[in-house]
Amino acid sequence: MEDFMKMKNASKILMTKNTAEKNKALEILADKLLKNKEVIFTENKKDVDNAVEMKLSPALTDRLVINEKRLNAMVEGVNEIIAQDDPVMTVEKGYKRPNGLLIHKVRVPLGVVGIIYESRPNVTVDAAALCIKSGNCAFLRGGKEARYSNALLGRLISEALSEAGLPAECVKTVYDPDRSILHSMLKAKEYIDIIIPRGGEGLISYVTEHSLIPVVKHDKGVCHVYVDESADIDMAVDIAYNAKVQRPGVCNAMETLLLNKKVYREVLDKLMPEYEKAGVEVRASADIAEIYNTKHASEEDWRTEYLDLILSVKSVENMQEAIDHINQYGSMHSEAVVTSDYSRAMDFMNSIDASAVYVNASTRFTDGAEFGLGAEIGISTQKLHCRGPMGAYDLTTSKYMIYGHGHIKE
Repeated sequence: MEDFMKMKNASKILMTKNTAEKNKALEILADKLLKNKEVIFTENKKDVDNAVEMKLSPALTDRLVINEKRLNAMVEGVNEIIAQDDPVMTVEKGYKRPNGLLIHKVRVPLGVVGIIYESRPNVTVDAAALCIKSGNCAFLRGGKEARYSNALLGRLISEALSEAGLPAECVKTVYDPDRSILHSMLKAKEYIDIIIPRGGEGLISYVTEHSLIPVVKHDKGVCHVYVDESADIDMAVDIAYNAKVQRPGVCNAMETLLLNKKVYREVLDKLMPEYEKAGVEVRASADIAEIYNTKHASEEDWRTEYLDLILSVKSVENMQEAIDHINQYGSMHSEAVVTSDYSRAMDFMNSIDASAVYVNASTRFTDGAEFGLGAEIGISTQKLHCRGPMGAYDLTTSKYMIYGHGHIKE
């Protein structure tokens, strides 16, 4: 509990700091990431080697990797966060009451944000940077599979805070796999203001069931692409390939492809050879499975997040059947339609219950950096407080500030 108490005290200090002071810490952090890149690569290799030894899937192992490109993306994300407007103390609305009271509704930090995540060590930097920018302290509990990477990144973050004159306790990185730490974290309602879990279905369920603290769920990504009868076939093939193959081990990758029966042969005749080259295992509805000699999809396949080169494929009679399927089996993450009909595109967008809905684009764009947020704390799949990629603004809440001139209530 001592760490929680120190962080709560640090949050009282951080919430009073101005934009320049917070940005200074982020500037130092970006510089440290570049200057220490070889050490970062060395520590990260230990995690990757352990993942290979543990026989994690190639897709999950890929999520652990920090290479030159991904390190540069982390640094770019920090720099983008620096360049963004500070959400803290921005006035959402201001008005004067007939009695003369001046009322402002402003954005303020949440306080202490607890983040529980698996695999991807870039989350350590992204989450810390967004929390610092929004005036929040961050208690980061990463997975054991990224312990060497997270230990080093956590140390660099603490050094950057100290060198900028901010409390090093503003960010605490925990990489001990002891389950009791997670349990204590979920019960620390006096010290932690919000919990954000990122990871598999098991982690999300455990956190939701055991937390005494409000939870913003970043649930699994059972994402769909529906190819409408009016779709440009070549565009549909490109999008369906990219959404599955470009990086299959992430939450915004497509898991189910829905095809209108009027065009599914035309699409799959072009797409199946490309999937085969990429090593994609297709599990399809009976009509498609018989034609293309694939595995038959089970009921469980429609609701499964594979995070791998596995894809469910189903033919549908019309758009309404596609919409019904998505709203039944989807996880409210990211859904897409490929169509040339504007009216049908709008019907799809208005009818789908998800945090991000696309027309003629891959689901792979649901990402804080792609949405101009610099990075993301995660992708919220719930409906309260925030939804979709969460940036610095989403880590604030509101407070009323009221100015009077000796006002008393009669």
